Amino acid sequence: MKDILLALIAGVIVGFIFSWIKLPLPAPPALAGVVGIAGVYLGFKLFEIVKPMMDKVF
Repeated sequence: MKDILLALIAGVIVGFIFSWIKLPLPAPPALAGVVGIAGVYLGFKLFEIVKPMMDKVF
């Protein structure tokens, strides 16, 4: 939980600095982009679960 809180704080600071110096955000500008990133992470985790099963079959 501490890692999540630190990541959130770092993200807020980076977002503030980027806005302050008028740079585009280094993140997707829409909720769909954020959901896409979450999907990539979930796919990675799913692969970690499925890979041992695939190794037994193949």
